[in-house]
Amino acid sequence: MSKVTRPASVLLVCLGNICRSPTAHAVMQTRLDEQGWHDIDVDSAGTGDWHIGRAPDPRTQQAAAQRGHDLSLLRARQIEAEDFYRFDLILAMDEQNLADMQALQPAGSPAELALFLEPVEGFGKAVPDPYYGGEDGFETVLDCVEAGVDAWLSRWHQTG
Repeated sequence: MSKVTRPASVLLVCLGNICRSPTAHAVMQTRLDEQGWHDIDVDSAGTGDWHIGRAPDPRTQQAAAQRGHDLSLLRARQIEAEDFYRFDLILAMDEQNLADMQALQPAGSPAELALFLEPVEGFGKAVPDPYYGGEDGFETVLDCVEAGVDAWLSRWHQTG
């Protein structure tokens, strides 16, 4: 279970950084702004390098826009060693990305790693990757991400 109370910085990570993690990035930024928590730095990245510099998947952007989340300015990037020093909390969208980050994390770096859905009941451990599926997969990602962000913010409110 995550020990971070209210982090100063959060990095959200999936495989390619064009579907799940940019969605989580935008939703978390929106929710933090609504809470007036403008002092928390939020970013997203991927463990893979296939999409570096690209905008989020158009299907991701469309689904998010229908719920009021703008992903248009986000661009994919790959996680770097520096991220483990820059971010207090790094949240993986699934167990494989968590394992990949644990293998990449430099010894002695202070970042705490956890699964994004850790504080959420009823969704399982992984935000499903919608990339090769149908349109409904992007709605499922939004359901998971909105529940996950709300659960993290609730935890941070409770713990200070």
